[in-house]
Amino acid sequence: MTGIICLDKPDGMTSFSAVAAVRRITGEKKCGHSGTLDPMATGVLPVFLGGATRFIELLPVHDKSYTASLRLGITTDTLDITGKVLSQRKASVSHGQIEELIPEFTGKILQVPPMYSAISKNGVRLYELARKGIEIEREAREITINSIIITDFDEAAEEYTLEVSCSQGTYIRSLISDIGERLGCGAVMTALRRTKSNGFSSSQALTPEQLSLALSRGELSCIQSVDAVLGAYPEVHVTQPQAVRFSNGGELDINRLSLSGDCPTYRVYSPSGDFLGIGQADAAVLRVKRVYNNI
Repeated sequence: MTGIICLDKPDGMTSFSAVAAVRRITGEKKCGHSGTLDPMATGVLPVFLGGATRFIELLPVHDKSYTASLRLGITTDTLDITGKVLSQRKASVSHGQIEELIPEFTGKILQVPPMYSAISKNGVRLYELARKGIEIEREAREITINSIIITDFDEAAEEYTLEVSCSQGTYIRSLISDIGERLGCGAVMTALRRTKSNGFSSSQALTPEQLSLALSRGELSCIQSVDAVLGAYPEVHVTQPQAVRFSNGGELDINRLSLSGDCPTYRVYSPSGDFLGIGQADAAVLRVKRVYNNI
């Protein structure tokens, strides 16, 4: 089975466990995912099956969207409500104060990744060090916050809900913690749901139970094709001899191709419209970046 499933990851499940659940449901041994979600987070988790796993790293970069809840006046070691409480106090912050502060956290900003993250440092995951009580210096990285909108709030309970649109690599926990620090009271994330990722949205996402039911009914429309997900790349159709050469790893003469635009990466199709893989324009040739196998 080859293709991509938009999974609605349940709360309390790691991304690894979510992929394992899809593996059991589909019977496909080769599975992988794009964009790790914390165990407490829910929502869009693209899971790749079979030959689709070879294309994960070639996914076009897409912005992501989240619905996040926070509570003011608390800080924890994990930056979310599941962690060890480090400080707690009355925030005394108004909705208006947060609205005034939000513009400072939109656009291109620098963000320091949290210790409890899957980032590797010298071959070791940061969360593995954090669990041992080890904290190391992390370099700030540039991210882009397209928008932050307060969609709900309870000033008395000091709880707020945000809609965040951001670039890949953004940590919402860190964003909330930084906002809390800037307010002078601290803040933790209490809930997180990813609503958009890699071109998928929550309206397409299926829970493991819904996926199992759909497949038991023979409803395969929930499995999207690889080339559809790579639709941001322009397509090029080749002749049958060129298709055979490309599928065997051979480069193609660009002068004999009808390439659209000046894009370096293309989806390659046979004369009959079969997806062959991804090609990379390099000087006078189109080199094979990845060959597609429906197995």
